[in-house]
Amino acid sequence: MAKRDYYEVLEVSRGASLDDVKKAYRKKAVQFHPDKNPGNKEAEEKFKEATEAYGVLSDAENRAKYDRFGHAAFSQGGGMGGFQGGDFSGFEDIFGDIFGTFFGGGMGGDPRRGRGRSGNDLRYDMELSFEEAAFGCEKEITIGRRAKCDGCAGSGAAKGSSRERCPQCEGAGQIRVQQGFFTLARTCHACGGVGEVVKNPCSDCSGAGLKVKESKLKVKVPAGVDNGQRLKMRGEGEAGVGGGQNGDLYVQILIDEHPVFQRQDQEVICEVPITFSAAALGTEIEVPSLDGKLKLKIPAGTPSGKVFRIKNKGIPVLGSSPQRRGDQHVRVYVHVPKQVSEEERELLEKLAKIQGTVVEDDSDKGFFDKVKDMFS
Repeated sequence: MAKRDYYEVLEVSRGASLDDVKKAYRKKAVQFHPDKNPGNKEAEEKFKEATEAYGVLSDAENRAKYDRFGHAAFSQGGGMGGFQGGDFSGFEDIFGDIFGTFFGGGMGGDPRRGRGRSGNDLRYDMELSFEEAAFGCEKEITIGRRAKCDGCAGSGAAKGSSRERCPQCEGAGQIRVQQGFFTLARTCHACGGVGEVVKNPCSDCSGAGLKVKESKLKVKVPAGVDNGQRLKMRGEGEAGVGGGQNGDLYVQILIDEHPVFQRQDQEVICEVPITFSAAALGTEIEVPSLDGKLKLKIPAGTPSGKVFRIKNKGIPVLGSSPQRRGDQHVRVYVHVPKQVSEEERELLEKLAKIQGTVVEDDSDKGFFDKVKDMFS
């Protein structure tokens, strides 16, 4: 039976780019892979056909030969017939994707490298005050996590016994499977890739080798952490099995709302009420800050809503060395009291007679002049 055109096999044009060729082969390989079509000889042949086509079209030199001479370029010792002597280096990225999908691992390599299972990662939600997040702190937390069982020292086997080599994979942790012309490796289901099984399980942990325990940990919170950020504590998750690494602990930062301050990145914002007389005549007031009370000068004629900046009184920049800080922004607004004393009322009434009821601003045009311009 004559070979089909390689471009026809992969369903790409002769001007297709290497990326297009890779995408087309990946699609075919997934569709016709023997593991997805067990016992289907037709699918196996199409998988081989697509792989052979990709082996030629993914190599610039071989593709040029094929474009010029067709299949005849490889019929006489060309090295591509049945892939004898061919260079498979170009398949690594494609096979990595496909085999990872089917088997959760790669092709070839050390059959024992999958032994042992890593422990689970854990999450802990830590509440911090506004000040603790700003300046950093050290907290002690208590978490429940699966650790090595004391009764069996983590082996899972009862006292006086030990783990035995898995009879299914003979201790390799993987089982090799022939798929077409490939030999692939699967994780052994009998031992979970550990290579060992427990025949006489520990009564304390039922053979798991792990038991839930409460542990106290000290967490150093760096200055400047923000709401929603996570701190990673490597190896402080659950214990691994069969020599696997411990999982990690992720501390999720949750910052309480502050009654006075708001935060935007490294900037601190607060609002401070002032009287009309202070805004009109100017004064000096005390404002709160993360470092205590500060003096702030209010110039005469300050409008309500004016924002003043106080440098280097904001949140420390996370990880900066030497430590840098943001700024604090103070927004002042004129406070209008709901109730006034008799003396205040008399004074305000005198002021009202002097000023009238319509306020003219200090610009060249008054309010009514601007309204008149809008409709002229």
